[in-house]
Amino acid sequence: MPAQTEDIPVEELSATQGEEELARLAGLLARANDAYHQADDPILTDADYDALKRRNAAIEARFPELKRPDSATDVVGAAPAEGFEKVQHSRRMLSLGNAFEAGEVTDFAASIRRYLGLAADAPLAFTAEPKIDGLSLSLRYEGGRLVQAATRGDGATGENVTRNALTVSDIPDPIEGAPDLLEVRGEVYMSRSDFAALNSRQEAAGQRLFANPRNAAAGSLRQLDPAITRTRPLRFFAYAWGDLSEPLADTQMGAIERLEALGFAVNDLTRLCETAEDMIAHYDAIAAQRADLDYDIDGVVYKVNDLGLQERLGFRSTTPRWALAHKFPAELAWTRLEGIDIQVGRTGALSPVARLQPVTVGGVVVSNATLHNEDYIAGWDNTGAPIREGRDIREGDRVQVYRAGDVIPKIADVDVSARPATSEPYVFPETCPACGQAAIREPGDSVRRCTGGMACPAQAVERLRHFVSRPAFDIEGLGAKQVEAFHAMGWIAEPADLFTLAERHGENLRTLEGWGEKSAANLEASIEARRRIELPRMIFALGIRHAGEVAATDLARHYGDWSVLCAALDAAAPAARTYREAEEEVAAERAEAGADGRRAQVSRIRDAAWSRADLPEGAKAAWDDLVGIEGVGAVLADAIVTAFDQEAERASIDRLASQLDILPEEAPDTAGSPVAGKTVVFTGTLEKMTRAEAKARAESLGAKVSGSVSAKTDILVAGPGAGSKAKKAAELGIETLDEDGWLSLIEGA
Repeated sequence: MPAQTEDIPVEELSATQGEEELARLAGLLARANDAYHQADDPILTDADYDALKRRNAAIEARFPELKRPDSATDVVGAAPAEGFEKVQHSRRMLSLGNAFEAGEVTDFAASIRRYLGLAADAPLAFTAEPKIDGLSLSLRYEGGRLVQAATRGDGATGENVTRNALTVSDIPDPIEGAPDLLEVRGEVYMSRSDFAALNSRQEAAGQRLFANPRNAAAGSLRQLDPAITRTRPLRFFAYAWGDLSEPLADTQMGAIERLEALGFAVNDLTRLCETAEDMIAHYDAIAAQRADLDYDIDGVVYKVNDLGLQERLGFRSTTPRWALAHKFPAELAWTRLEGIDIQVGRTGALSPVARLQPVTVGGVVVSNATLHNEDYIAGWDNTGAPIREGRDIREGDRVQVYRAGDVIPKIADVDVSARPATSEPYVFPETCPACGQAAIREPGDSVRRCTGGMACPAQAVERLRHFVSRPAFDIEGLGAKQVEAFHAMGWIAEPADLFTLAERHGENLRTLEGWGEKSAANLEASIEARRRIELPRMIFALGIRHAGEVAATDLARHYGDWSVLCAALDAAAPAARTYREAEEEVAAERAEAGADGRRAQVSRIRDAAWSRADLPEGAKAAWDDLVGIEGVGAVLADAIVTAFDQEAERASIDRLASQLDILPEEAPDTAGSPVAGKTVVFTGTLEKMTRAEAKARAESLGAKVSGSVSAKTDILVAGPGAGSKAKKAAELGIETLDEDGWLSLIEGA
C-alpha cells in the first residue's frame, strides 16, 4: 500500500516524492515569518515552525538539485518593520536546526563526530539550556557602554531598539571588566506572572489583551515610544555573543559564566553534558518542570562546548552546525472541514487547501490545512491503489488537525462515522480555476499543473510576487497586494514592466486610491534603485524551478558574469535536450521494468542516448561543466537551461536584463591564496580532515569546488580509494595532489 509522501522518512523518499514534499512545504513559512517577527502575532508555535524547516532542509540535503527558489531553508526571520531605523548585523543572527525525537539528538552528536573525524570514544561535551520563547536581541557594548540594541529581523538586518532596551532592568549599562568590544545576544521575554498582571491592567483600562507572553514581550520592546516600554516588565537572558575584541573563554559554558560575572542574567538550568544520553536526560528533566517555570520555553538547545570545535564546524546557510534545538511535541484537535479551495502556484501546481471551522491547536487558531494533492484527498493513487484506510476526505467531514511543523497544518485523520449519508467524494478539477486551461498530471507526477504558463494570471502574479520578494529584487513598497492590483489593471505582466512603470503609468499611480505623490515617488525610487542588481539575486529572481538562493549563489560564483552565464547556458542547450530525451526513455522503461536489473537498464539507456546524440562542439562540455557545479546537478541544470532555451521565456528574461545593470559576482578577498579562482575536485578518502571541512576551506580561499572532473578542473585532490575521477584527471592532464600535498599547498593561506 503506497504511503503519502508526508509520512515517508526523508531517507526513503524517491526524487519524485521529494519534489512533491518540497512543493507541499514551499511558501508556507513566509507568512509565519512576517506574523512572528513583524506583527508579533505568531500563527504557529516555534516548535511547529522549526519542524517544517527541519524536514524541508533534510529533503534538500538529500536532493540538492530539487531545491526550490522559495525554499524556507535560506530564510531567517523577516524584514525589519517600518518605523525603526535599520541596523546591519556585523555577524548574522542565525536560526537553529531542530529535532523532535531523541534519536535525532543522538544523530546530531554522531554527525559532529563524523564532521570532525572524532573517534566514538573521544571526549565531546555539549551544553544544554532551555530555549526561551521570546524575542531575539543583540546588545553591542563599546568601552563598557551600550551603544546599540537590535532585533534579529531577517538575520542580516534588524531594528534599532536601543532606547527601549535601556529600560530593561536585566540589561546592564555600563558594565565593568568586559572586552572593549562586546556584542551580547540573548532573548527578551516576559514572565508568566508579569504577563498575567499586564493583561489584568490592559483589561481594566479597556485595552487589547495580549495573546501570550511572547507577543507581549515583542510588542513591548518594539514600541516607538520608550516610555511605554518602560512600563512593561521585560526581562533578558544572555546566552550567546557576536563581535568580540577578545575571547570570553575557551568553552561555551565558560563564556556563559563570564557573561554572568559581567552582570547579565543567564539561565540557571544550563548544564554541561558529556554524552547524548546526558543531553536527552536533561531535556526530560526540563520538560518535567516546564509547567512550573515562570517563563515560556519551547525546547532545549544543545551546543558543542569547545569553542575551537565550534569554529571548525562553522555554519550552514542559516544555521550553525554546532547547535541544535530539541523541541517539545505539537498538539492535535478536531474540527469541521467546511470546503476545499484550489490554489495555483508560480510553477502552475494546483494545491488543494482545506477551509476549516476555526479551532485552537497548541494555543494558535487555525482555519486552513494543506491537502497536498488529489491522491491525498481521494485516498488512492492514480493506479487505483489505496493510500490509507479511511482517508477519503470530503467537504463537511469531521477531521483531526495536526500542527507538526506546518504553517497551514495538515489533516491527520477523518472521522468517517460522523459523515452524513448524503456526502459525496471530492472531484479534483482538471482545468485551472484561474485561467480555465487544462490542468495536466504527467505520468509519475503527484501534482497536477496548469498548462497556461504566463498567460495564467495566477502563475504570472506568483512569479511577480517572487520577483519583488526580499531574497530577490527586494523592492520596498511593492508587496503581494500591490503586485496583484497592478497586474489586474494590466500595468505589469512580466518583471521587465516594473522598470517602465513610472514612464507608462506614473501619473495614474498618483491618483490611484491609497496612493499619492509621496508614496508613488517612493515606489519609483525603490524600483530605480534596483536597476543595479547583484548576479545571485538576478538568477534567483527569475523564479526558475529548483533554483533557490544557494543554487543561484553557486551559479553566480561559478560563472561570475551575466553574459558568461547566458553564453554557457546557450552552449549547453543541445545537450540538455539529449538529457531530457534520455530521461523520458528511462521513465518509460521504469514504468514497465521491475526492480531487478533496473539500474543496469537505466545506465544503458542513458549511455545510448548520449552516444547517438549529434551535438555541436562544446555542448557536452558546457553541460558537464554546469552539472558538475557543487550543489547543482542534472535536474536543476535542465530547469535553468530549459528556461533560457524557451523562446518566450528567454525573450522575457532578455527584456528584463536590458533594463538592468547586473553586477558581476565579486570574488572573495583571497589575497595570497594559491587556489583562488581554481576549480578543485575532492575524491577518495581524506584522513586528516573530513570532506565537508576540505570543501569549506577551499571555498574560503576562493576556489570553486566541483563534484566532477572536466577539462575545466584545475586540481584533483585524491585520497585512498580514488577511482574513476583520478583516472579521468590523468587522461586530461589535470594536476593531482594527495591530501598532504593539498594541505601543503594551502598552508598559511
